[in-house]
Amino acid sequence: MSNKAEAPKLTGTPGDGPIQFMDLRAQQARIRDGVEARLKAVLDHGRYINGPELTELEEALCAFTGAADCVGVASGTDSLIIGMLGEGVGQGDAVFVPSVTYNATVNAVLLAGATPVFVDVRPDTFNIDPADLAAKIEGVLEDGALKPRMVIPVDLFGLPADYPKMGKVANEYGLQIFADAAQSFGGSLGNARVGTLAPLSSTSFFPGKGLGAYGDAGALFTMDKAKGEVWRSIRWHGTDEARQESVRVGFNGRLDSMQAAVLLEKLSIFPEELELRAKHATHYDTRLGDKIDLPPRNSGFQSSFGYYTIALAARDKVRAALKAADIPCAAYYAQPLHKMKAFAPYAPEQGLPVAERLADELLSLPMHPYLTEGQVDRVADVVLGAL
Repeated sequence: MSNKAEAPKLTGTPGDGPIQFMDLRAQQARIRDGVEARLKAVLDHGRYINGPELTELEEALCAFTGAADCVGVASGTDSLIIGMLGEGVGQGDAVFVPSVTYNATVNAVLLAGATPVFVDVRPDTFNIDPADLAAKIEGVLEDGALKPRMVIPVDLFGLPADYPKMGKVANEYGLQIFADAAQSFGGSLGNARVGTLAPLSSTSFFPGKGLGAYGDAGALFTMDKAKGEVWRSIRWHGTDEARQESVRVGFNGRLDSMQAAVLLEKLSIFPEELELRAKHATHYDTRLGDKIDLPPRNSGFQSSFGYYTIALAARDKVRAALKAADIPCAAYYAQPLHKMKAFAPYAPEQGLPVAERLADELLSLPMHPYLTEGQVDRVADVVLGAL
């Protein structure tokens, strides 16, 4: 049903128009006809919940990722909660999470009834540190109050976490790995795409994500179809297939047909957009590489570049210069989670030194498929001029 326009060319001059941090309007202009046709189809058949678009989307996402099953849900946060409920994670269980991420990951752990244990991140990838993970597990075992149960790595800014190293730690201590791929959908490790790098994975289709809906949406991925059937039950109040009897605890975590329709149309241009993001990241690298540490790379790992994020001691000075030049940027994340009021009871006494340092250094620059070379040059000029 797609009626998309041709992908934009990476051309332009430093004087190109206003720079957007993310540009959903330009994307919409490419796909609007197709989106409207898909939404009209939903209006025509009237199955606003559990319509044919949901099944089509789940199958398309399986084809894209290589996962055996995909279950669409109402949000990325719901996907995390549903995934934990499906594994029986709850009271008395320790779930290990990085402190440098959005609060949704930790909220989901608490809403599932488990206890979050904060882990530091690596300075070279910004992702969870497998060595500190092992240390934190040992600490929980020594304390004895909780059972180490699960680790939720977060693929920060689009770069998949080091799942091979994480797997060794998880296997040693009998933990499950549940990938939070809210920022990395479209990324990969070797020939394996995000969605297949862990036994279970979740993602978000919030509008600002690389693949985003026009509202809240999310999905779960697995290579075990039996897990998918449990997730489908939980997202529909824990009912059986006939939706007559509650067979487990669940809630309303359904993905509606309208959002599925939008995602199907966006998925048709998603591979092109990933290529454009990678080209912009390479151009940023070329311009900035002699002066600053570039965003993390990991051999064999391909970032989806949900964000182009740098770490620099002069973060606030550069941010002020960008603001003065009318260039948007964002300090993701200016406060580590263990320092937030809501999560203070779970903060490690010894702190998390890398997470705390990065809170003062991380800066995300404009990144979306519809930037021009000239706009990237303009951003780079301001960054370099402020150093």
